Amino acid sequence: MKLKLSIRLDTPTGGRFGPGKAALLEAIRTSGSIAGAARALGMSYPRALKLVESMNVLFCSPLIESSHGGKDGGGAVLTEQGLKVLALYDALCQHAARATKASRSEIASMIKPPRG
Repeated sequence: MKLKLSIRLDTPTGGRFGPGKAALLEAIRTSGSIAGAARALGMSYPRALKLVESMNVLFCSPLIESSHGGKDGGGAVLTEQGLKVLALYDALCQHAARATKASRSEIASMIKPPRG
């Protein structure tokens, strides 16, 4: 049995950044829109928009820039800071996973297997 490690960063201001917001950033980067990212993650558009807004106010500068639809359509892109936060968070998670592999394996060996 393998245990999955997830990391959530809690800020002194009460904000949070973790796997869900990182996944939304990645989905926006890939799809080019908040609506497309929401669909890809099985999330409602209002929920995705709320998370985008919370990330944009949490950091010193916005992580996502969006434009409203119209004749040319809307869209969203990660800013330079958004790309950097995503890369740093991914690196942090990879480093933590490597550093905790033995401990997680030992703990996993003590957990009852699922029934069925």
